[in-house]
Amino acid sequence: MEPVADDAARAWTEPGVYTVAPGVYRIPLPLPNDGLRAVNVYAITDGTELAMIDSGWALAEARDQLQVALKAIGAELGDVGQFLVTHVHRDHYTQAVVLRREFGNRIALGEHERTALEITANPDRFPVGTQLEQLRQAGADPVVEELRKLFGNAPRADADIWEMPDEWLAEGRRTVLRGRALDVVHTPGHTAGHVVFDDGAAGLMFTGDHVLPHITPSIGFHPGAVELPLRDFLDSLRLVRGLPDRRMLPAHGPVSPSVHARIDELLAHHEDRLARTAEALSEGATTAYEAALKLGWTRRQRKLAELDPFNQMLAVTETKAHLDLLAHQGKISVSEVDGVRHYTVG
Repeated sequence: MEPVADDAARAWTEPGVYTVAPGVYRIPLPLPNDGLRAVNVYAITDGTELAMIDSGWALAEARDQLQVALKAIGAELGDVGQFLVTHVHRDHYTQAVVLRREFGNRIALGEHERTALEITANPDRFPVGTQLEQLRQAGADPVVEELRKLFGNAPRADADIWEMPDEWLAEGRRTVLRGRALDVVHTPGHTAGHVVFDDGAAGLMFTGDHVLPHITPSIGFHPGAVELPLRDFLDSLRLVRGLPDRRMLPAHGPVSPSVHARIDELLAHHEDRLARTAEALSEGATTAYEAALKLGWTRRQRKLAELDPFNQMLAVTETKAHLDLLAHQGKISVSEVDGVRHYTVG
């Protein structure tokens, strides 16, 4: 295998190592049973030192593909001096933990991910415990029951994969290689501690899951309670929109020419989604679950019942996030009866 130029005509999930800019390589790694199919990790090297943005899911196939890709640029797994991780989801963080155990690589993660990581590492925690509470508030008992069937009551076998990083990243300039630095920008929304890495000198931004070219990231899948995740996400989009425009190096999807252009699309999407969610109340919905039943999901505008239980959970919690923001803005009213939130227009 040899590095090849990153070509928009090529499927972004195709295994390989792709030159994005001098010393910067995109490496797609596989995901198991995941609609996203792959996650991009990025190697940054000066020929002597090597750093990675994100690490992939801790899978044997992902490790093998990363090893082959690094060999193509004259490096090995043990040469990675540091993994700079955009957020603490499994497909970004866990392979770094496994490799650190073997090679001693360092891991750096946004400082506001500490609480989420501590909760996730608790072996007694039900995998989607926070989401179950949100679903109850949303009046979505049928989804709660399906999730309990899906996850069962067996002890978690993966709690030990969630180790603490070597460094908690604060906002500001961070040296990556000698003579190369990135700006760490806190962008909560998708997770409470998500960060993007801005390479101003090269005109690049590693956007993680904050800005994606084809989809909008989920905002309801937090291990701990977050008051208004959609507000946080939209504020973070506007924050990044206020920075100089960059080429977008996302975690899922192809490299794109403009972060700003995609942010404009995402802001417009959520404005439309807020309006459609409010319309669902005008059509008789009073809970987030009832509103989610009236809305379309995915680009195909599928019905909620057509989704699997996990994606039903994401859909309902996303609807709840939109309704809670509308209530916070004073555009709708909210009350709570027996633990279930009810929303009304006016």
